[in-house]
Amino acid sequence: MNDILARVGDKWSVRVVMGLADGSRRFNELRRDIPGISQRMLTRTLRGLERDGLVSRTVTPSVPPRVDYALTALGRSLCDPVAQLGNWAIANIGKVEAARAVYDGGQD
Repeated sequence: MNDILARVGDKWSVRVVMGLADGSRRFNELRRDIPGISQRMLTRTLRGLERDGLVSRTVTPSVPPRVDYALTALGRSLCDPVAQLGNWAIANIGKVEAARAVYDGGQD
């Protein structure tokens, strides 16, 4: 169970799942839309999500080959919980930052 929570709770996995929530995307589209993610990290994240059955990878024969990534039914079922967590984070960022400031101020 811990490895599943680590996968779905990982910041890059969350960003990729949300990036695919509206439909399939190509690698570079995802990379452009996820600030701060490196090519290597996106590759690792997509492979892990594919391994866990959350993302599918489709290769279309062409020159160069076209590769599209999409959420599976299992991956789509993760969108609502991830969105709720994101909404919580947005709604509470001020409180968390204030708590950090109080804590950090007492760490002399």
